[in-house]
Amino acid sequence: MEWKGRRQSDNVEDQRGASMGGSPFGRGGMRIPIGGGRRGGGGLSIGGIVVVLIICWITGINPLTLLSGGDIGFDGGDSSQQTQQGAPANDEMTAFVRTVLADTEDTWSEVFKSAGQTYQDPTLVLFSGQVRSACGFASSASGPFYCPGDRKLYLDTTFFNELSQRFGASGDFAEAYVIAHEVGHHVQNLIGVLPKFNQMRQRMSETEANQMSVRVELQADCFAGVWGKRTDQKGFLSQGDLEEALNAAQQIGDDTLQKRTQGYVVPESFNHGTSAQRMRWFKRGFDSGNMNACDTFSGDV
Repeated sequence: MEWKGRRQSDNVEDQRGASMGGSPFGRGGMRIPIGGGRRGGGGLSIGGIVVVLIICWITGINPLTLLSGGDIGFDGGDSSQQTQQGAPANDEMTAFVRTVLADTEDTWSEVFKSAGQTYQDPTLVLFSGQVRSACGFASSASGPFYCPGDRKLYLDTTFFNELSQRFGASGDFAEAYVIAHEVGHHVQNLIGVLPKFNQMRQRMSETEANQMSVRVELQADCFAGVWGKRTDQKGFLSQGDLEEALNAAQQIGDDTLQKRTQGYVVPESFNHGTSAQRMRWFKRGFDSGNMNACDTFSGDV
């Protein structure tokens, strides 16, 4: 992906190196998944708790919020612990993030304008260690997430190292896909998908909420594909970039993550979608370049 020398977004807050003490509480941001766990919750069996811990990265909405319908705390460690000092604001990773965000701004501004609407840019917050959002506290273990309450994306860029080294999903377009997926949730927030889901889930069972969460997440993947197509049309993608994004989608599918971490899958706990589903919907958005092709709420996914 060719990104150097292009426009960079000003809608980035750099909170790296900030101290964030106290016990954090999660309230349902929209997250990209990866392995590892940090949550437990009342009303679950031991096996259920293990599953939640294992798939904490594959939650479209905070999984314990989905299960309990309320705010759930998690252990934030020693309250006196300081977050590590972040990289300077002009480092290469920051420039990359700003450039990708700017590209999503351009894409969705064009899409919304063609529909007679105005796109409202989100803010992307860079943090290290842990961060406070309108959705509550989150640690780096929560992965990249979008908070509808403040319309901000949250990213600890060390996630990219884990994505590459632990899960074999390397490449700048794989990293850009992660950002574009979270921007996809912002688009969903603007068009009313997230508010409607948050309202509906209060009346859903755990299984129903998970199933709907899968549809929400797959649409965000499709929206990321729409962005990717338009970036390609501008001539900024290189050979192999599409494969990088599809590989990332495959590596963070619910089934792939569960097989890797526990050796078996629990389909009823899926809330981002299988590897095949995530790859298919990203590709659908990429092939069409049209958000109207991203209706994951009608028929099978």
